[in-house]
Amino acid sequence: MVEFAERLTVPLRWWVQGTMLVATLWLALIVAIPSAVAWTVTGLAAALVAGMFLKYGAARVSVADGVLHAGRAHIAAEHVGAVTALDAEAMRLQAGRDADARAFLLLRPYLKRGVRVDLTDPTDPTPYWLISSRRPERLAAALRQSAPAG
Repeated sequence: MVEFAERLTVPLRWWVQGTMLVATLWLALIVAIPSAVAWTVTGLAAALVAGMFLKYGAARVSVADGVLHAGRAHIAAEHVGAVTALDAEAMRLQAGRDADARAFLLLRPYLKRGVRVDLTDPTDPTPYWLISSRRPERLAAALRQSAPAG
């Protein structure tokens, strides 16, 4: 059963800016080189930009069947301690000044809020996970709900 699922897709403004970048490239090339070459280079640039945005925005965060998945990493809810939903300022501090180099990070610069998940596994050197989220309160609630009673 999935209690929470989110994909950290890049925002629309990145797509608009990427399109403008490719259009500017096309305009610079079309006046300087043969049009077939300009269109080919522009098409390759557009494919590269789209591919990068899709790959970067493909990270998923989910809580399902008592397991937290953040990108390619996962941890059982039994090893999850305190869970804190962070506003933009708290997230900035946790990712910057107050950061621990041993922490697991799944951060996206276009997502200002997130969740800090403290770990209780004594064999894991990672003290906590810091995860960007558009809905940090819902993610935190799903983690608290999936935690084993006791």
